[in-house]
Amino acid sequence: MSVHTQNSRMTTARLRQMKQQGEKITMLTSYDFTLASLVDEAGIDMLLVGDSASNVVCGNQYTLPITVDEMIFLTKGVVRAAKHALVVADMPFGSYQISEEDAVRNAVKMMKESGCDAVKIEGGEEVLPAIRHMIQVGIPVCGHLGLTPQSVNQFGGYGLRAKEEAEAQKLLNDAQLLDEAGCFAIVLEKIPAALAARVTEGVSCPVIGIGAGNKTDGQVLVLHDMLGLNTGFKPKFLRHFAHLADEVKGAVGEYISSVKDSSFPSTDESY
Repeated sequence: MSVHTQNSRMTTARLRQMKQQGEKITMLTSYDFTLASLVDEAGIDMLLVGDSASNVVCGNQYTLPITVDEMIFLTKGVVRAAKHALVVADMPFGSYQISEEDAVRNAVKMMKESGCDAVKIEGGEEVLPAIRHMIQVGIPVCGHLGLTPQSVNQFGGYGLRAKEEAEAQKLLNDAQLLDEAGCFAIVLEKIPAALAARVTEGVSCPVIGIGAGNKTDGQVLVLHDMLGLNTGFKPKFLRHFAHLADEVKGAVGEYISSVKDSSFPSTDESY
């Protein structure tokens, strides 16, 4: 565990300092108190309460159905767990696209009610007015470019983004705009590694990649994916750092057997 995670809360200023010093930034999603506590104790820099909770926690096919109130409920538990990590909460689909005022109102609600340190928003130039307004009133904003899951229906799937020159140019421009607007970080999802490297070099704020190569300032993965709990999702960019699905099923199987054959609870486990 690095010294700064042991002794103090992570801040947006510290993240920028890490970029300047070439120290990689670590980020994982978390959706509940128990797992977030373990991830925080392990020394993670940032915890993202992702709208991927719509898939991972709620079992939806897409991220779109999850609501502001559901995100607040999940974020509260993660905030209580975080002693060191900076907690970022995703603003869900529909919470910032309608108007600037609506976006700021929802961001304020999420921060006040959940206690998170910052919010994350998908999109570039299209959502810039809302992002500027949020930053002006003191809300730290993390941008998100490339594959933006809330736009899955518009894109027609979860394929690699910014392969063509026109989209790559737009992404570079959007990253510049987000940086100039004051975003404290930008997530780049599922884009060519060379393009992600160009973005990282071209902006002053930290760039966190997922499926964007290793030249970004840091990485993020969905916790349940990297722990091997979610076995049905196997994109190229995902590495399983554990295979807990087998562990969990094995333990539950053992529990079932022990109850069925009356070996649990034993005399020592009874009052």
